[in-house]
Amino acid sequence: MRSRSSPQLHFSSSSCSAARSHRTLGSMALISIEDLAELDDEQLDDDVTDSSEPMDDEEQERLYAHWQAVGRTHHVAVPREMTGPIAEMTRRNQEVGQERVPFAAISRHEKLGEVMYEERVYPAGKWACITVGDDLYEQSISKGFMKLMRFICKENSAGRYLGMTVPIVNEITMTENGTGFVKEVLTAYYLPAEFQANPPQSGDPDITIVHRDAIRVITRVFFGTTTEETVSRQISLLWELLGNSDNVHNDTYMVAVYENPGVPSRRNEIWFIRRDT
Repeated sequence: MRSRSSPQLHFSSSSCSAARSHRTLGSMALISIEDLAELDDEQLDDDVTDSSEPMDDEEQERLYAHWQAVGRTHHVAVPREMTGPIAEMTRRNQEVGQERVPFAAISRHEKLGEVMYEERVYPAGKWACITVGDDLYEQSISKGFMKLMRFICKENSAGRYLGMTVPIVNEITMTENGTGFVKEVLTAYYLPAEFQANPPQSGDPDITIVHRDAIRVITRVFFGTTTEETVSRQISLLWELLGNSDNVHNDTYMVAVYENPGVPSRRNEIWFIRRDT
């Protein structure tokens, strides 16, 4: 990897300082947004008989058991208290779907009809963020997302389900020698449009509402799971396509994760961050 320069913070450190500390939810990593992809249409039909009504206890239990089974394939544990949020998010996603984080497309670079990468601008907006540092990257993002999931599902000052937005964004900082990831990973959820002007607050002190300035990114799609190994590979691939560039940060990257029904072909993006010009 390339030599590293001092990072410019994109989620301000002062705004996220409260999110730097975290409480462990279990001895194992928790399930991440990727694992929602395991709940394809056929499985959801089995688990949710009527998405217009709240699930009864038996339906919730079946769905929770399914998440436990999915979690075991990722060596993660799903705590019992997640039963309600899992059921709520599953039902709501079926009813109203998900809101996309807004952006403006700048350019698209293709080769032989295949999109190599795109450049976009994401406008300023408010995000709920949490920083978790565990032994593995996938453990950090899993624990962070599970806390955000509870915030989305009524554990907020609005007292209601906020709505799911995609992508969930994980911000990675490289170690000084550039050979690995710093353990602390910031996971961020974009607040839906109706809450941008008056964001609800979280009762969890680890979650902080952050105003992020507009950001310009170079993005490349990849499919599958997101581990430190797979993400590192995607970083290297995009650098190969870009070549040397002084206009892109080489010490901080973002991984954008989308919820897709296909398994194991889950859609993700690696984001390179343009320097301020």
